[in-house]
Amino acid sequence: MKRSKFPGLGALFFLVAMSASAAEPLAQEAAQAMERATRFFRTEVAVRGGYLWNYKSDFTLREGELPAPATAVWVQPPGTPGVGLVLLEAYAATGNRYFLEGAVAAAEALVWGQLASGGWDSRIDFDTERSKAWYFRRDLLAGDTTKGRRRNSSLLDDNMTQSALLLLMRVDRTLEFKQPAIHAAVLAGLKALLEVQYPNGAWPQHFEVAPDPAKYPVRPARYPATWSREFPRAKYYDYYTFNDGCMTDTMATMIEAHRIYGDERYLAAARRLGDFILLAQMPEPQPAWAQQYNSEMEPAWARKFEPPAVTGGETRDVLRALLDLHRATGDTRYLKPIPGALAWVKRSLLPDGRLARFYELKTNRPLYFTKAYELTYDDSDVPTHYSFKSAGSWVAGVEKTYERALAGKRDEPKPSAPNAMQVRAVIDALDARGRWVEQGRLRVPEEPSKFMAAEIISCATFNRNLSLLAHYVKAQQAELGVQP
Repeated sequence: MKRSKFPGLGALFFLVAMSASAAEPLAQEAAQAMERATRFFRTEVAVRGGYLWNYKSDFTLREGELPAPATAVWVQPPGTPGVGLVLLEAYAATGNRYFLEGAVAAAEALVWGQLASGGWDSRIDFDTERSKAWYFRRDLLAGDTTKGRRRNSSLLDDNMTQSALLLLMRVDRTLEFKQPAIHAAVLAGLKALLEVQYPNGAWPQHFEVAPDPAKYPVRPARYPATWSREFPRAKYYDYYTFNDGCMTDTMATMIEAHRIYGDERYLAAARRLGDFILLAQMPEPQPAWAQQYNSEMEPAWARKFEPPAVTGGETRDVLRALLDLHRATGDTRYLKPIPGALAWVKRSLLPDGRLARFYELKTNRPLYFTKAYELTYDDSDVPTHYSFKSAGSWVAGVEKTYERALAGKRDEPKPSAPNAMQVRAVIDALDARGRWVEQGRLRVPEEPSKFMAAEIISCATFNRNLSLLAHYVKAQQAELGVQP
């Protein structure tokens, strides 16, 4: 058998054919389909180990959140970190080192694109000239200490820096912490997150340097005396931000860092964010959370369609984060805000069972915007690029998890394995080249605000399908007592 390129792993894992041979035929087919799909992705889709979001099936167009050149990859999931994580999942299910090699390649792409500030921008461009627009950590390590006009702002919105670190940490653990470049990138990223955490435990949307503590006093949330109904065009990148998972994803990253490295500083940072969440819960009559707060701990404007308000979606994310933090620490303080918040959610549900994204401060009336971005109570003319309502069906699940936590149960119920019909459908959808091709849409390169219909290859679909097949293979092995 070919010797593993990864230290200390060769004797520990079986090849996929060996691990699947004792399983049922469908599990063997699933494992084979996983490798075929991954081989196409690694050889035809990847750029130096990294990925975008969507590709026209002939690769004449490609995009992340925006149209992208052939030399670029995206940091925000379902791009590079998302693909890397699902490849690790496939490796854990099968023992096939081909998946691990793909995950390591994705991690190495992220290491190349890590900024001097410690985190990541939304994209990495490997083009020699275009890459000069960023100030990378590797530049700093090479002795380049003058940033100049280069970009060096690390992003926490949309799970960018957090997902990159999550992949790097899990690859680092899988490689037994023996790949120096990956290990050092992880420690640099985590160090940066510790340094830019605010005195009250919050994190900003973007960061570059540590904040001045004097500018960010520790105080509880409050309603502003007045607030403008018109967009003030204020800078908001340093606001305490729950929107787009900025802080809740960061908490999850720090909890995972503590699990992997055992460094108490990481769990302490997650606890400090938990303490901020307690401070940030609004007083009655709306004991929930806002998208973002200014340094006075008042809900504040961000973008032109994000007013000061109490929000349904962020409240959902915060409640789940509190339950995760309780699970990680056993500290019941983090359960105390939940009953009041759940009561607010239930009385704020719309007649159709959904939640508005925004609720007016104090009055609790749902707020919307017209297509001209004027604030209104009427939902008949809202912009289509942004969700102003969300499902309320999550409430029962959060309530059930809360009740389990009160009863002292800190374990999570395991999700059920996919059934054979689901697995068969995913395998049969794979074409002769190892592609999952589908009808979708791509941004028009000349007018990115517009879309065109196209036959596409989607990283989100690849991630979902590969994860489903890996879950099935692993479940079949568990039934038979087979280890990958």
